[in-house]
Amino acid sequence: MAVVFVTVAPLGTATSSLSHYVAGVERVLRQSGLKHELTAMGTIVEGDLDRILPVLRKMHEQPFTQGAVRVSTLIKIDDRRDKAHTGEGKVRSVKEKLGE
Repeated sequence: MAVVFVTVAPLGTATSSLSHYVAGVERVLRQSGLKHELTAMGTIVEGDLDRILPVLRKMHEQPFTQGAVRVSTLIKIDDRRDKAHTGEGKVRSVKEKLGE
């Protein structure tokens, strides 16, 4: 199972606000059925990497459909093969080591 952090950002738009574009990308994720969490700085997606990668492509393309002429997408993949893991489990492991 993979845990993926992704940020999709249109560049050179008429406004500094990106929430309109982020909402478009969020719609793509909701339609995918993948488990995900929107954060203030990007989105965490969890699941099988073969399912996630095509969705990442759609997410990258979404701002172009909204008028963007340039899009920068940052993708960070944690693909663990020895055992299943989740974003929640990763956070829990650190908190346990902190005694929380």
